[in-house]
Amino acid sequence: MPPVFRFAPSPNGLLHLGHAYSALLNFDRARDTGGRLLLRIEDIDATRCRPEYETAIYEDLAWLGISWETPVRRQSEHLGEYRAALEKLSALGVVYPAFESRAEIAKLVAAREADGPWPRDPDGAPLYPGTAKSLPADERDRLIASGASYALRLDMAAACRRAASLTWNELGEGPDGERGTVPARPQAWGDVILARKETPTSYHLSVVADDALQSVSEVVRGQDLFHATSVHRLLQVLLGLPEPAYRHHPLIRDEAGRKLSKSSRATGLRELRDAGVSAAAIRRLVGLG
Repeated sequence: MPPVFRFAPSPNGLLHLGHAYSALLNFDRARDTGGRLLLRIEDIDATRCRPEYETAIYEDLAWLGISWETPVRRQSEHLGEYRAALEKLSALGVVYPAFESRAEIAKLVAAREADGPWPRDPDGAPLYPGTAKSLPADERDRLIASGASYALRLDMAAACRRAASLTWNELGEGPDGERGTVPARPQAWGDVILARKETPTSYHLSVVADDALQSVSEVVRGQDLFHATSVHRLLQVLLGLPEPAYRHHPLIRDEAGRKLSKSSRATGLRELRDAGVSAAAIRRLVGLG
């Protein structure tokens, strides 16, 4: 079977040079290996994703000379598939509802840090500090029946007990030069959120389900997602899904060394195109010319 690659942007803003670099890398890999390139629209965040940004994604990628297979997979049209994956994890006993608001979690973290630093995940966010995992089942049922908001979290300790020693095949390079067989450390993320009351999925759950459903064989993406691969490998094992190879690439950064933002007009593809920059020049700007 030919290798399958994917570029999976979220339509919550206009694409910038960093997106162009990742999209072009995927396109080039598919072309050079005789593979397939898929485009996935990750639009599960209904509050931030907009149709006009999705249209702009198609326009910007076509301007860069990138072509992809159709139809395009839009995550918002496949919530039932993510719900089924979540139900499978629930049946394994590794999912529980947590009812604290973001403000309440911030207060819990602050209280715990009075006694010393509270652990944080690889992205710098504090690990979940609550005690919802120990709530009796009847209390959980009562809160859900009352209409309380909740997040469905992965019981990381229970999940890791079900998975053997986890690794992945890194064809690119991690932030610290990691290559080859990389040990996965999902415990570093704590009890991550898999879904919320109003949305039956999260980035971690949907990306794992999509890559399997679309037979993606090589995931080419930025180093900012390198450590998240540990969570993805754990979910793949729990759900009995195939393991793709991973190729993480360096990020395109601004003059201050910061990761590019969709709000940065200086590096936005639309602004650069309007200023007369050519698609060939974009390739050179990101080091692919």
